Amino acid sequence: MHLTQFSDYSLRLVLYLACHPGQVVSVEEISRAFGISRHHLVKVVQTVTELGVVEAQRGRGGGMRLAMNPLDINIGWLIRRTEPHFHLVECFDPETNTCPISPSCGLKGALQRAQQAFLAVLDEYTLDQFMSRRADLVVLLGDFLQQQTKADEPGAITG
Repeated sequence: MHLTQFSDYSLRLVLYLACHPGQVVSVEEISRAFGISRHHLVKVVQTVTELGVVEAQRGRGGGMRLAMNPLDINIGWLIRRTEPHFHLVECFDPETNTCPISPSCGLKGALQRAQQAFLAVLDEYTLDQFMSRRADLVVLLGDFLQQQTKADEPGAITG
């Protein structure tokens, strides 16, 4: 199983916002905290905002925060929305399938069940359930953010 970077960033985004409840957080802050592309993160923010998970405020002093209670953000639901073409193997997508044995392959059914089981497990969790170690997450993200900020200071020596 492999989630796209888009889904990975979506999960990181909502985790970060859940670590900072009620706060308006900038894309730049989250990008720096995780060391990920701001450009990619902007696309993620747009999607999760359209889904109603995040509310975004544009302009000076803008940013984002969770629009939903972490108890109401189901992880399986979020993955399905951020992975609209989640195909474990090529033959799951009739439009792009080029596998010559697809019509008679017995493996396809087993792989479909495995994918369904994967998503069914994620359906059992909400964002709130991953916040039991919130304080640790805040420290780890804050430490990384501070390291990134120091590395960006004029005259900083980077290795």
